[in-house]
Amino acid sequence: MPKIQIATRESQLALWQANEVSRLLRQNHPQLTVGLVGMTTEGDRFLNASLASEGGKGLFVKELETSLLANKTDIAVHSMKDVPYKLPEHLGIHAILKREDPRDAFVSNDYASLDELPLGAVVGTSSARRECQLRAIRNDLKIIPLRGNVNTRLKKLDDGQYAAIILASAGLKRLGFGERIREFLSIDHSLPAIGQGAIGIECRDQDQATRDYLASLHHPETALCVNAERMISTALEASCHLPIAAHATIDQGQMNLRALIGDPETGTLICAQHQSPIDDWQDSCQQVVAQLLANGGESLLARLR
Repeated sequence: MPKIQIATRESQLALWQANEVSRLLRQNHPQLTVGLVGMTTEGDRFLNASLASEGGKGLFVKELETSLLANKTDIAVHSMKDVPYKLPEHLGIHAILKREDPRDAFVSNDYASLDELPLGAVVGTSSARRECQLRAIRNDLKIIPLRGNVNTRLKKLDDGQYAAIILASAGLKRLGFGERIREFLSIDHSLPAIGQGAIGIECRDQDQATRDYLASLHHPETALCVNAERMISTALEASCHLPIAAHATIDQGQMNLRALIGDPETGTLICAQHQSPIDDWQDSCQQVVAQLLANGGESLLARLR
């Protein structure tokens, strides 16, 4: 009987994602046996330090990729926003599931929206991208780093350490915490992280049998949008911890791609947008990158690096 071993982090959200992939594989291929191999990554071990100081979000995928390369597991399941633009040789993202809500979520026990927060309120986020955009909207807020898994972050809010926290809507919904969301931040005010809300499946390029199984889970429209977003970070040679956002949508054969680079010191945002037929999506990426660099992004990125 054919079997697939899934490499996954052991956080509650990562296990939800791995179990969802397992469910879909078994649903589409009843003859398949699927097992989970839980791992603790470097990113999980540095929960009290900033990701930027420890090496970025790529810390959440390295151990999983090592197990793939050693043939100990067959696939690794990732949040696409955690996947660096450079992948190890011989590995690739060979399926991307249909995207969940990509927006950021405002979570608070006392306030219904970002606008309702009092002057100087303490807001928690682990993301430089979110911090820049928050400062552009409300430069009076006191923004404090927030690390840990979703449950840990919600507990810190409930303990009164923050007036509000900003999390990804997708993770809250997947874990059954959708009712904690007081406000969905619009794309105009909080452009999502590259790949936010999308689950990707990585495997060995030469493992055709596994790739054939994964084909039934692949959502082409989501994959096209995520690939366009990731091309922005590739072109900018941007690591995951830099304050860069990109989001693509498709409507009636047209791709609308938006991106920004934020300055964490001033809250200044350098923004770009381009729309094109989906067949010209790569040209659209190039247009957006050119706009960003021409409008001051090149010097800002040099300083941030």
